[in-house]
Formats: sequence, C-alpha cells, structure tokens
Amino acid sequence: MNKLFRILNSGASKSILFAVLFGSASATNAFAASAADSCGSNSANRQLDYWLGNWNLGAEGSSGNAHSSVTLSLDKCLVVENWDGGRGHRGQNVFGYSADDKSWYGMFADNEGRVHVFTYGKVADGTAEFEGTSRGSNGENILNRVTVMRLNSNQVEQRWEKSNDNGATWNVVFRGEYSRANR
Repeated sequence: MNKLFRILNSGASKSILFAVLFGSASATNAFAASAADSCGSNSANRQLDYWLGNWNLGAEGSSGNAHSSVTLSLDKCLVVENWDGGRGHRGQNVFGYSADDKSWYGMFADNEGRVHVFTYGKVADGTAEFEGTSRGSNGENILNRVTVMRLNSNQVEQRWEKSNDNGATWNVVFRGEYSRANR
C-alpha cells in the first residue's frame, strides 16, 4: 500500500491521475446519450457558480495588482481559476464534479512547478472544501485542504491549510480575500 501511495503521489502520476480523472469524465460524456448541456443544467455542477467572475485578490505578501479570473470550461463541466499573485507567481486551479461517483475533484498547478491533486471534495451552501495529499521537502506526507467560501455576492475567501499529522491539526498557509472586480 505504501508503494502504491508513493506511485500515486509522484509528480508524473499526479498529471496522469488528473488526466484520467477528468479525461474519463469527458470520454463518458462524449459517448453517453445525454443532452450536450448536461453539466450546465445539473445543479451539482453549478454549486461553485458563486465564484465565477473576475476578482481582485488580497493576501498577505501579495501586491496590489493580484487578481483572479474564474470561468467555466468544457461545456460548463469544469470550473477553472487563473490567478496571478502580482509578483510573477501565477497558477491555475481546476475543479470538476463527477456525475459518475457524485464527487468533486480538483488540481492546483503553478509556474514554480508545484502540482497538488485533490481527490476529495464537497460543495454545499456556498462553501467548497477539497483535500488531497502531497509530499513535504523531506518526503513526509502532508494533507492539504483548500476551502473556497462565499462571504456575499461580491466577496469570496480562499484558505489553504496543511496538516503534518493526518488532519489532527492544521496550519493556514494562504488566506486570500477575493473582491469582485469591474473588468
């Protein structure tokens, strides 16, 4: 089991796992006899719509021009965030709902070579929470949790926490305040 975890947690395997997770959903939809707009009309897929739009991003250490754009992709089946921390640090977060197992999945990637796959997610009542494991700099297992919470129609908070003790305690490593931008 530990060997399987190491394989699944490797960088290349994360990319393959992400492609399989989201690729299988696309392949299933391509061959299914369902309406072309099934994600657009499925209320479960629409649970993150509160986050759609252009945002000014305030976070500790960010510059005044940090921003984020959250859009839909693949016939409204994926929620995609493209963000720029304003100091050269950029990334993309992708979240999707699987109608097959009624679960949310996600992936974080940045221009500094970090990739995190979130294999567990739940979204309800304006709060989304995703969890996944990664390796620390010394090879230790780290549990990551990202929460995207609607504060009101023009404000969202994203919080990233890490746990070195399998979720017994958590440390906040990022807290971003999103304010709707007029772009």
